[in-house]
Amino acid sequence: MNAVASDAADAAAADRLRITEIFLSLQGEARDAGWPTVFVRLTGCPLRCVYCDTAYAFHGGQWREIDTILAEVARHGVRHVCVTGGEPLAQKRCHALLRRLCDAGYAVSLETSGAIDIGAVDPRVSRVLDIKTPASGEAHRNLWQNLPLLTAHDQVKFVLCGRADYDWAVGVVREHGLAARCDVLFSPSKSEMDARELADWIVADRLPVRFQMQLHKLLWNDEPGR
Repeated sequence: MNAVASDAADAAAADRLRITEIFLSLQGEARDAGWPTVFVRLTGCPLRCVYCDTAYAFHGGQWREIDTILAEVARHGVRHVCVTGGEPLAQKRCHALLRRLCDAGYAVSLETSGAIDIGAVDPRVSRVLDIKTPASGEAHRNLWQNLPLLTAHDQVKFVLCGRADYDWAVGVVREHGLAARCDVLFSPSKSEMDARELADWIVADRLPVRFQMQLHKLLWNDEPGR
């Protein structure tokens, strides 16, 4: 391959991401719950949470050019776009995708584990940071330096597996003043704890957090692409 062809190949690779799926559904979580949303699910994740419901995104996927991704997003004709995974920030070119989506006028959210630096994410993106609890098996991966970077445009999510996780999460919220910084969301892990029990704890403690359940799972269970 000559130098010109090699440079062209490198440029093409720089505009590609490995994608598991792109689909239209209702946003089931966080601030935009209920809005018709295009989900762009990137392939790959360095974490292995015990309750993970998207393990099918760990491997495989197809390389897609960012222009092609944007064209498919546009075809669905809605305003909200969620870039998710896996762990989308594990692919460095995710930043370019986020920027391009914002430039195109979409309301963009990013679902990220919080194990990777969020500092370079376009500030127009609403970052939904999933802080890993002890029962997730990945609490040691939390990058605590991310928390001071959060703004009112962002959100923090805790998926809880029981009382020990709840008490731990309450401590994190209070220690870092998260409720004064951004929206804080507490969710019950579907297979690990009763949702009503978590709701009762939040009410009893008058916590300044939002209880949430995954709307898409109530509607469609674990059906892929929904």
